[in-house]
Order: sequence, then C-alpha cells, then structure tokens
Amino acid sequence: MEMTFRWFGPDDRVTLDQIGQIPGVSGVVSALYDVAVGDAWTRDGLEKLGEHITRAGLRFAVVESIPVHEDIKLGRPTRDRLIDNYCTSIRAMGELGIPVLCYNFMPVFDWMRTDLARRFPDGSTGLAYDDAALASFDLARGTGDLPGWATTYTAQQLDALIAAYRGVSPEQLWEHLAYFLERVAPVAESSGVRLALHPDDPPWPIFGLPRIIVDGPALERVISLVNSPANGITFCTGSLGVLAGNDLPAIARRLGERGRIHFAHCRNVSITGPRQFRETPHPSRFGDVDMLAVLRALRETGFTGPMRPDHGRMIWGETGRAGYGLYDRALGAVYLQGLWEGLAREEA
Repeated sequence: MEMTFRWFGPDDRVTLDQIGQIPGVSGVVSALYDVAVGDAWTRDGLEKLGEHITRAGLRFAVVESIPVHEDIKLGRPTRDRLIDNYCTSIRAMGELGIPVLCYNFMPVFDWMRTDLARRFPDGSTGLAYDDAALASFDLARGTGDLPGWATTYTAQQLDALIAAYRGVSPEQLWEHLAYFLERVAPVAESSGVRLALHPDDPPWPIFGLPRIIVDGPALERVISLVNSPANGITFCTGSLGVLAGNDLPAIARRLGERGRIHFAHCRNVSITGPRQFRETPHPSRFGDVDMLAVLRALRETGFTGPMRPDHGRMIWGETGRAGYGLYDRALGAVYLQGLWEGLAREEA
C-alpha cells in the first residue's frame, strides 16, 4: 500500500512541503484543473505538474480525475471525438509513468453535500448531507454555489442538461458506460494505466438524475463490462458506507480477489437518518465504517495500490477548501498507516 494525499495544484492552500512532512505519505493525487472538460490533456501539462511533485520528493501516483464529458454519458454523436481525446490523455499519463486514473460516471453533479461546514460538538466543522435539504437548492442560479464540480454551469445550461437526462434510463446509462469502457480500457491497458471508477457520491438519485454505481453488485458489473486488468474501481468507504445495506469488507473481498481495486479512498461517515449522513474523523469508533475490517479485507486480498485519506473536517481553526484541509486529513493518513502496520504484524 502506498499512502497518498490529494493536492489541488500550485494554488492549493495545502502545500507540497506540508504534504511531504506527513509521516509515511509518499504519493500525490492531482489533476490538470485548468483544462476544459472534453479537451485532451497534453504530456507537457502533466509533466510540468509532475515536476512540482517530484521536486518536493513525492511521486505523482494518481490522476484524480480526467472528467468524463456529459455528451459521453448521454450517448450523443459527439462522444467518439471526446473519447478519442480521453484516450489521448491516458496515453500522456502512460508516457509519464502515472499509473492510476480515478474517474467517475455521475451525471452532471459530482459529489454532493448540503452542508459544507456543519458545526460539530467539539467545535470542528465538516461535510454533511440531508436529502430533504436538497429541495432548498435553487438550480435557477446554476452550479456556482455547489461543491465539487469539474464544470460550472449557468442556469440555462444546467436546465438543458437535466432535461436531456430525463430521456436516459439507468440501463441506458450503463450502456453508455460500457461504450466508453470498451474504447478506453484497451488504451489504458496498453499504456500501463489502471482505471479506477469511483462510486456515486451519494449513491442514490439526486435532482431526478440517475445514479448507477451505488453498491457491490454495481461495482462487479463495472468490471464485467470489459474483461481487462486495467478496468477497475476506486474503493471509497465513504460513498459506499452511507448505504447501510452495503457490507464494505465483503465488497472489498469480492473485488480484491479479482485484482480490480486500483485505488482506495478511506473516510468515515455517520448515517444520521434516511439518505442523511455526516462525515466524521477517520477512526472507526466515530462513524459507521469499520475501517479495520475494510483494511483487513484489502490487505488479505493483496491490495498494494495507492490509498488516501478522503475528506477531513476543519480543525484547530483551519480554513480552506471544504473537506480538504491539511490537519484532519493528515491525522487520517497516520491512522490508516497505523491500522495497516498492525495488520502486517498480525501476519508476521
């Protein structure tokens, strides 16, 4: 296992020097955030980003992510050109030896929270979601106030996209994912890049849009769409953990035994009601994710890939990008390594 940390490029308040001081962190997870969705990433752009990382004594371990254009998800005629661009980006990764690509297939909206700074009893703040509160979001203002997007849409663009998805059933979305993977996975395999599809976050429909990557059977279906060792998943304990019916260790074992877990996002969540949750500190006792059991399943099925602490709270007065402060994620990275070390000693 390689412990990694997400970095949002030179403008990130969290610096590479700070990341390099977190015990045991050797890899960086990043992306080209200034490239328009659908455009091909250049080798030169990735190489320059990688130079920042290597100068700090770290390794560019994961691209997270190259966004998948909505035309691909919608199955529009323009998708072939856009998939060609996606393949160009993957080849650039391969040429530079960046081994893992985390991506998602969520329509329009990336990860969604209804509260970016929920205040907790200890004085920290963190991310929370309440499906009932989603109704208060005014989409007439576009996506400018919403979290996590690769693209900002105007109200008119957003309205048109949501209308377009009304004609796309979940099964058709699966067909569009298969079409994408059939063309992308062979390029990834030949380039030495492992694809790691991230589960939908949260794993249920929002704003009437379909969500299909929600549980263990869905993840198994993903890897069955294209029989390639490059076609795998990001095992995200938070996204999967907010559905009480998801047995995370069992899912990890089934996918791990097939060698298709290429990246691990580890964060803890507390389910506070139907389609309602908040994010917690990483240790198991603070939420509903048995982190030790998950890591044991990963280790026993031979996981050796990159892992990162996922969203963290804002603690000790820190301010910055919601979910991506330094301190709580650093604590998470050390906690996860402690679990991993303990599991290794059990085997010795």
